[in-house]
Amino acid sequence: MQYTYMRFPGFKDKALTLSYDDGVIYDEKLIEIMSKYGLKGTFNICSGLMSGGAKLSEEQAFKLYSESGNEVAVHGRHHLSLAAVSPAVATADVINDRIALEALFGKIITGMAYANGSYDDNVVEILKNCGIQYARTTISTEKFDLPDNWLKLPATCHHKNPRLMELARSFAETPQSTNYWGRKPKLFYLWGHSYEFNNDNNWHIIEDFAEYIGNRQDIWYATNIEICRYVKAYESLVFSADESLVYNGSILDVYINYRDINFRDKEILIPAGQTVKIK
Repeated sequence: MQYTYMRFPGFKDKALTLSYDDGVIYDEKLIEIMSKYGLKGTFNICSGLMSGGAKLSEEQAFKLYSESGNEVAVHGRHHLSLAAVSPAVATADVINDRIALEALFGKIITGMAYANGSYDDNVVEILKNCGIQYARTTISTEKFDLPDNWLKLPATCHHKNPRLMELARSFAETPQSTNYWGRKPKLFYLWGHSYEFNNDNNWHIIEDFAEYIGNRQDIWYATNIEICRYVKAYESLVFSADESLVYNGSILDVYINYRDINFRDKEILIPAGQTVKIK
C-alpha cells in the first residue's frame, strides 16, 4: 500500500496560528509579542464598531495590521449572533463587513470568526454564499487536528485554558509517529481577545507561550487563510491512476511525504502548475 502525507512548506509537519477578535487597541501589544517570537495569526474585525473606547479606529487598524503581516478577517459588521437573527440580517452582517474590510485594507478577505460563537447549518450556508472560505468557532478540542469542515473550524484551545503550556509542550516535543494515522500533519490553533490580557493582568501567559513555542525550525507559523489555502491546494492535487504522477493545478507549491509499498519515505515538492513524477 502507498500513502501520501501532506507536509507544510519546507516539509514541516506542524503549523501554528492565532486568532484574536474585535480589533482592539491591545492587539498592538499582542502583535509586538507575536513578532518577537515569529508567530503569525488573524485578527477578526467588526467594521461597524471601529473606534470608540478600546476599539481601533480605521486608520489605526490599517496601520497596525497591514504593517504586521497578519491577516484581517470578518467578525460581522455589528458583531451579531448569526444563528439568532434572520437569514437576511445575518447575510447583511457578514457581507457588509467583508465589503467594508476589503475597501479599507485593499485585499480580498475570505476568512471569518463567528461573533459570540453563534452559528448553525443555515449560517454555514449563508457564509458559502458570501464567499467565506473558513470560519472559526469558539469550540476548543485540545487537539492538533486539521478541520473536517473549514466553515466549522474549531481551535486547539483558548489562551485561558489551564492546560495551555501542557498542550504546547505536547505539540512541540512529541516525535512524529511511524504509523499511518500518527503521520498526519498537526495544527495548533490558539484563540482569544487581547483585551483579556489587559483585564486579567496576565500578559505573561501569551509571552510565556510565544517564547516557548516560537522561532522553531520545525513549525510553520502562518495566518488562518494561509493554512486554509495551503490545505486546499494539497487536496486539489491530481494523481495518475498508478500514482506515478501528480499534478498541482494550484498557485501554491505543495510539499508531500510519499511512502511506497516497501515503506520507504521520499520528500517531494510539487511546484505550482506542474506535473511531477513520484515513482
